[in-house]
Amino acid sequence: MKITYSTNKKQKPEFSNLGFGKYFTDHMLVMDYKDGKWQEIQILPYQDFSIDPSTNILHYGQGIFEGMKAYKNKNGKITMFRSYDNLKRMNNSAKRLCMPEIDIDEVFEGIKKLIQIDSDWIPTQSGASLYVRPAMIAFDKMLGVHPAHEYRFFVILSPVGSYYANGLAPTKIMIEENFVRAAIGGTGEVKCMGNYAASLLAGEIASQKGYDQVLWLDAAEKKYVEEVGAMNIFFVIDGIVKTPKLVGSILPGITRDSAIKVLKDNGYEVQETRISVEEILQAQEEGKLDEAFGCGTAAVISPVGVLGYGGKDIIINNNQMGPVASFLYDTITGIQYGKIEDKYNWLIAIN
Repeated sequence: MKITYSTNKKQKPEFSNLGFGKYFTDHMLVMDYKDGKWQEIQILPYQDFSIDPSTNILHYGQGIFEGMKAYKNKNGKITMFRSYDNLKRMNNSAKRLCMPEIDIDEVFEGIKKLIQIDSDWIPTQSGASLYVRPAMIAFDKMLGVHPAHEYRFFVILSPVGSYYANGLAPTKIMIEENFVRAAIGGTGEVKCMGNYAASLLAGEIASQKGYDQVLWLDAAEKKYVEEVGAMNIFFVIDGIVKTPKLVGSILPGITRDSAIKVLKDNGYEVQETRISVEEILQAQEEGKLDEAFGCGTAAVISPVGVLGYGGKDIIINNNQMGPVASFLYDTITGIQYGKIEDKYNWLIAIN
């Protein structure tokens, strides 16, 4: 591992007013793939890339990424949450896009070192953390639709607050009835860049109508709910927690998996199943739609207070955060920040 330290340190932002993804630390990790193998990991001062106009990623979108977080408690102990699972998922994404897999152990050692170097960028305020963004892009300098021969893997760090501007205030979600995000057999179950580009137009239309995010339906029948733009979705119907089954078009969220484990261990009935819009509407009419919430690395747990469909709004739990979402948020963040015992061994020590 080659390390070049920055000699021009940035001014840090006000950690109590970070927003999400606006600021970046002094260093970054870069590793190139050439001649059929990964080269040495380098930790460098944060800097621009010089990219030839013919570079593959600019034309064919052969790129993947992940999202992880690092936390620092008041005693200075730094941990990460289920990061190996994120890197395993990144390798699954790499397979789907014909990209080379990374050596997880080697890369994680590089990420640990990067975080240690920039550890003074980790905020300790409630709800804040250091967001870790690994990405891989095709780096060939030539045109032609085929897998690239050269790639660049890199990691950047960003101190972040809440993903949504209103924090834990319930979000307003629109069920998308026209556009489709992903189909079974496509790339919906991997974290590739094109998935997010394809979601932007629907998201903009939803925003213009006053919604925060889009809830996607299945591509074949436009009948079953799948996931929100930046998170998986859960519904509590008549006391039963339900989340869409992983059928090949939904990202297998790490926070989703954590939520299911925590709920089952605490006596909740959890069903991974196909959930139709009709079931949700009927549950609301019968007074059985107790609550809804999304989950993901960025937002952790985000309550849904309003669900828009067919030009009408469904108000869920009086537009307030429900007890299941509140319990999950307190439990998962409690583990992440070291306030609750980590009986799952999800935390990984960085220092």
